[in-house]
Amino acid sequence: KYVGKFLGNTEVEAPKGTEVVKDAVRKLKFQRHIKKSEGQKTPKVELQISIYGVKILEPKSKDVQHNCQLHRISFCADDKTDKRIFTFICKDSESNKHLCYVFDSEKCAEEITLTIGQAFDLAYKKFLESGGKDVETRKQIGTLQKRIQELETENAELKKQLQDLEEQLMIAHVPPAGSISLKPQSTDVFDMVPFSPVTPLVPTAASNGCPPPPPKSSPPDINKDLFGAEPFDPFTCGAADFPPDIQSKLDEMQEGFKMGLTLEGAVFSLDPLDSRC
Repeated sequence: KYVGKFLGNTEVEAPKGTEVVKDAVRKLKFQRHIKKSEGQKTPKVELQISIYGVKILEPKSKDVQHNCQLHRISFCADDKTDKRIFTFICKDSESNKHLCYVFDSEKCAEEITLTIGQAFDLAYKKFLESGGKDVETRKQIGTLQKRIQELETENAELKKQLQDLEEQLMIAHVPPAGSISLKPQSTDVFDMVPFSPVTPLVPTAASNGCPPPPPKSSPPDINKDLFGAEPFDPFTCGAADFPPDIQSKLDEMQEGFKMGLTLEGAVFSLDPLDSRC
């Protein structure tokens, strides 16, 4: 494992050659100076070198940024004029273009180049020992590694989408400022609001948010009693309203009342005669 600064990669016209590598290094160095003037730092990466290839990882998270299989690497060299720079050319598996990767390592540029060369030697020996069968195995491993990387990227995107949806739901459930939240009333088994004589009926707010109008109070009817019924008058009821025995008693009471009124009128009519006498 080695740690260095990754200047980037750029497409080259040929799969190998010293001049090809020098042009790529000059191009990427110029781009780095521009980014540095804008305040951007050159990212650090971790290199894992094996007989299967060179992996470029993010040092802290260990996320694989590039996976260059060894059988696709066609050229590797360090810069003799700048001891910190080393490069290799790899054929991209998707575009089939040759890309030159450039790295900056203060102390071990030459050592990294030698390590990649040793990886080639070990891979070739293993190829001879296995009779060429190991090539197909490496291809399958490379395909699986690529698929794993694609799934990890897809998983990260899905997690981000899920987080965005959760934030949108949280915003949707927050009531706006100044709004009145109505607490739903509890209901009984028959889905009806239970009646309580102690608690008065409170009118609920309208759907448009306006307060309900005050209840209309009708003036009390003086012709009705406390229970809302007309007062009982035994003399105004019809004959068919009572049984015969009760009705006969009522008739006698009514006749007696009429006779009393007649006698009272007669007494009043005799008073003038008495005064004349």
